[in-house]
Amino acid sequence: MNFQLDQTSLKIINNKKLEYELPFLWIRDNCSCNDCRIKETQEKRFMLNSVPADLKPKKVDVNIKNIKVFWPDDHKTTISFKDIEYLKEDRKPKKILWMNDFIPSYYDWSDFLQKNDIAIDAISEFISMGAICIKNAPQTPNSLEDLAPRLGPIREVLFERIHNVSVDGHVYNIAHTSLEVPPHNDFASYTWPPSVQALHMLKNDCDGGQSLIVDGFKVLQDLKRDCPEFFEILSNFPVPFREFDEDNETYANEPIIRLDSANETIGLRYSNQLMQMINPQKEDVDLFYKAYHELCGRINNDKYKSQFRLEAGHILLVSAHRVLHGRKEFMLNGKRHLQDAYYEMDNIENNLVLYKSLRGN
Repeated sequence: MNFQLDQTSLKIINNKKLEYELPFLWIRDNCSCNDCRIKETQEKRFMLNSVPADLKPKKVDVNIKNIKVFWPDDHKTTISFKDIEYLKEDRKPKKILWMNDFIPSYYDWSDFLQKNDIAIDAISEFISMGAICIKNAPQTPNSLEDLAPRLGPIREVLFERIHNVSVDGHVYNIAHTSLEVPPHNDFASYTWPPSVQALHMLKNDCDGGQSLIVDGFKVLQDLKRDCPEFFEILSNFPVPFREFDEDNETYANEPIIRLDSANETIGLRYSNQLMQMINPQKEDVDLFYKAYHELCGRINNDKYKSQFRLEAGHILLVSAHRVLHGRKEFMLNGKRHLQDAYYEMDNIENNLVLYKSLRGN
């Protein structure tokens, strides 16, 4: 293992190949000694502005395991190659996109709550696929509270902590009718909508009403490939969404597609029901509507819709910034009562890390 220094970085050479290029400020900022980190918590204590922006090492030693850098103020930083390699690993299960041939995996309620290995499998599957089902759940109201040890605390929103969805309850949107509910994600009217939704079927004696789910990320992947100009406008054009009743109002004005710093899709905000009138004089409104027309056609195309029936005691868990949900129309020839509640993906992903560490991996 050899190295070279230039004006701003340390280059690690392995078999005549550049292995790493490490800026001096990066090396100094990631010092893990007890002076630079809080020993009890491993939080960073060092402030980068306490050293010059043109900082350069006084001396560098490199062996097969570590890099040791000695600074002009006699501080020493040691960084292991193992820690650098670890940064290349994905911290979360890889997302797998799907179309209408997908059916969520089913996990037993008691096993999911009581067995960590089952929880690891189920949560990993959920993060990868965006949807799972839990079967044999209690058919008693508010049982979704009992998922908190696995999913984290319920994310409360307006209207109800746990929502009751039936035709004889509080009617404030289409879900409280027997009509078909097109694919959507809930609370597009929130600046940060809930990122996980659990739909718990307590009773389902009606004919029809099959559940629908759509992998929104798959739809957007295909849209970006086929119509990049439409994908671009949907990523930047703010759209108003509103949900309200007699006592509450939620309102957000945000693009339908949310991207990260690498321009990768990390969120889809889609609710035809909640979308509000857009100022027709807004710049690019014509292009937006052409793109929105295309998106609607794709989301409502049967090739993307997974269909299955939620029976009493089934819970559908969806990654709500990715997977759209809906249902077919049902007949009013029996009792149908569903409850839903919201959680946050950050808490679920945290629990996966925790359970894996308890298992030793």
